[in-house]
Amino acid sequence: MSSDTPPADTAERSRARLWLAAATLVASVAAVWSLSLSLVLGLTPCKLCWYQRILMYPLVPVIGIAAFENRGSVYRTVLPLSVPGAGIAAYHSWLQATAGSDVCTIGVGCASVQYRFLGLTVPNLSLIAFVLVSLAMLEIGRRRWTRSGANDSSRQESG
Repeated sequence: MSSDTPPADTAERSRARLWLAAATLVASVAAVWSLSLSLVLGLTPCKLCWYQRILMYPLVPVIGIAAFENRGSVYRTVLPLSVPGAGIAAYHSWLQATAGSDVCTIGVGCASVQYRFLGLTVPNLSLIAFVLVSLAMLEIGRRRWTRSGANDSSRQESG
């Protein structure tokens, strides 16, 4: 730590890194879990599962590298992936809960439940992962925005 870095800024950067590490862990577990369901258990992903995978898999290296480099600004890159992912997972969960019309044509039907873990279906687990990642990124963004707002107001007061 350099002597010109204020302790509050260092603590804030440590908190951001912690949020990034937690989000990396969540995205990594979700990615490994989905791969193991396919490769180990032999489950066939439906069309909506594929969309969720497409949005989850890149989060692992994107957030992971940001955690390593301590780049809190990555929330601007992650949210456009995690929020639609949460939306697709929520829709998929709703289809399964209501046994809605089966709109999928690839692999198994999207409304069919192939696997449960602790009573939750795969889309339910995906939804939890996307929401956790999104909340972590929103917290990082909120802290950065609040901090920059405080810096702007202190500059105006001193000017």
